[in-house]
Amino acid sequence: MSAAPVKILVIDGEAAIRRLLRTGFSTQGYEIIDAPNGRAAIELLAQKPDLITLDLDLPDIPGFELLKVIRMRAETIPIVVLSGRDDGASKVQAFDLGADDYVTKPFGMDEFFARVRVALRHQLHAHGERSIFRVNDLSVDLVRRIVKVGQRDVNLSPKEYDLLRVLVQHAGQALTREFLLGKLWSSFTDAQYLRVYVRHLRQKIEVDPERPQYVLTEAGVGYRLRAPAPIARETQTHT
Repeated sequence: MSAAPVKILVIDGEAAIRRLLRTGFSTQGYEIIDAPNGRAAIELLAQKPDLITLDLDLPDIPGFELLKVIRMRAETIPIVVLSGRDDGASKVQAFDLGADDYVTKPFGMDEFFARVRVALRHQLHAHGERSIFRVNDLSVDLVRRIVKVGQRDVNLSPKEYDLLRVLVQHAGQALTREFLLGKLWSSFTDAQYLRVYVRHLRQKIEVDPERPQYVLTEAGVGYRLRAPAPIARETQTHT
């Protein structure tokens, strides 16, 4: 079971396409918000989607103009253009304005979902993150936001997942309580909140929460997520 599902903003002037994508993405475990025009889409950017699909033929704002606006306001959000225009000039212009991929209508759902996953992985790699983090039996799929210990699915609350993701991003590093509080809460919060979420997270991913092997306490500093062991290189013997 995933925590804090990936949020996708679907911008499309065709109600049938919005319904199709809402149904399809929902079966993949994504959270969907949609907009029938550019103005509604700009308002929904405040909800901080993880990825945007963009139709170029909207009733109010030209698609390329909206693409410019989105890129100015959200530089790193992956954008997959979904358009009936299949000419090379439109594709080139979309990529030049910051689109991450371009899919023409009509389209196959399986291929489209695969392209969405690729765009999400590329975003992680651009920020120096692995799409899947593994250490011992713990695995964190940062694209699908799925956490497992061995074969067991771990159901985390959104805040628990956010804490784990920050630890994953800095695996092996001791993170101060102040740093974690600043990452997880926009306003001042007592360190007791952090201790509560650390305890909850340990109860869900540790075999023995009293003797954690993943989320480790750094005395006088804060917390550290155990880093994966380095891959041993084979040595060759030359005769």
